[in-house]
Amino acid sequence: MRIAFAGTPESAIAPLAALFASHHHVEFVVTRPDAPTGRGRVLTPSPVAAFADENDIRVIKTSTLADHAHEFEGIDAVVVVAFGGMVPEQLLGVPTHGWINLHFSLLPAWRGAAPVQYAILSGDDHTGVTAFRIDHGLDTGPVLGQVSTDISANETSGELLERLTEYGTTLIRQVLDGIEMGQIIAVPQSSSDVSHAPKISKDDARVVWTHPALAVSRRIRAVTPAPGAWSMCGDDRIKLAPVVLRADVTDLEPGQIAVRDKKILVGTGSHAVELTDVQRPGKTVAPATSWINSSTTEMRFQ
Repeated sequence: MRIAFAGTPESAIAPLAALFASHHHVEFVVTRPDAPTGRGRVLTPSPVAAFADENDIRVIKTSTLADHAHEFEGIDAVVVVAFGGMVPEQLLGVPTHGWINLHFSLLPAWRGAAPVQYAILSGDDHTGVTAFRIDHGLDTGPVLGQVSTDISANETSGELLERLTEYGTTLIRQVLDGIEMGQIIAVPQSSSDVSHAPKISKDDARVVWTHPALAVSRRIRAVTPAPGAWSMCGDDRIKLAPVVLRADVTDLEPGQIAVRDKKILVGTGSHAVELTDVQRPGKTVAPATSWINSSTTEMRFQ
């Protein structure tokens, strides 16, 4: 089939690479415009744009798909993986088989921008990947295929997304092959068990120490690596790596930091957690013990 691919971040490269290596022909790639990155705020192509350039795939950089409506005429399907923008309703019927989105949840669960983070944040035992045909709603279109998997107890959103990307890469090829052979039936999503996963901000990544230890741990894992968990200690904003639950320590107040047996413990709304790595402002990631040894700030998280 003649396909186009719409995507932007690193997680979209594996599906694009798999389609590029398949018998389907990737006519062009659509991605977001170059964005400023790094301390120098240098305009940098998206990871998907960089991959396309390296493989001589034509690239359209835009944040407004409607401006390029004519490009999608004669295309059999457009595969969408984290493009970062809505598909205008007037474009939905232009490709022969529509716009096929790869979404990292088991729809209708966790519709929205941050399905992987919310699955961990909410303590879900399992999640998955869904390929669905985009319609006028937000992740509401009919399902073309799904793959499910368990969520490991200590898995971060970055680690889970990496696994889901592998499953999704296989799934999208299978779905396109099935569409080509007329073997795929689109199934409407259930109207029950719908949940939403809006974008997670830096403020959402702040640890609330009055929450129970398990909730604290889930929040940190959910926002690792991005946008990154953090807490204030005195005037310092400290970034936090995933923690270890310490149900044997119950005498610390929420946010109170203690050093015991060369371990750095912090109180929560239930029992303590043990810090692993931290990052001070302007410093590299380091073991929590080295931060405590060098810190002159008040030893309490706010």
